[in-house]
Amino acid sequence: MSPTPAPADGFHRRLHRIRPAGLSARTAQTDGMRRVEAISGDTVGSVDLWMGQTHVAAATRSANHHHGRSETGIYVVTGNPSFVFLDGEDETRIDTGPGDYIYVPPWVPHREENPDPDEEAVVVIARTTQEAIVVNLPDLRWVGPVATGPVDPDWGDRRAD
Repeated sequence: MSPTPAPADGFHRRLHRIRPAGLSARTAQTDGMRRVEAISGDTVGSVDLWMGQTHVAAATRSANHHHGRSETGIYVVTGNPSFVFLDGEDETRIDTGPGDYIYVPPWVPHREENPDPDEEAVVVIARTTQEAIVVNLPDLRWVGPVATGPVDPDWGDRRAD
């Protein structure tokens, strides 16, 4: 589906409904999970927003990854996924359930796990970039620039020396 061109008058554009059958799997992926996009530049012509779903099968964990400069908001729809990251040198896990929200800051390595042996976990994802940035990693340690001063808008909360 290609986006409708925006009219010259930005106040008279149409709203878009994306039905479940219209979700697209043509997005970045991480082993152990399946992402589908609903709202993006490709699907509706969004500029600064990406939104979709992530499905983590029963008894599965994703690969470690981060989302670059994008902030990520997560809403748990079904299941009890866990979100794992490093707090200093300690691996930390946040166990969630339906109705919970998770915030993932830019550049933070993490992974999703679904410890339930029978039920798939489904979450809705919103990102501050319309593309689904995914950088897969060998582990949860950060190997990029280190924050050394005020926030640089091009790096989110990380800035190179």
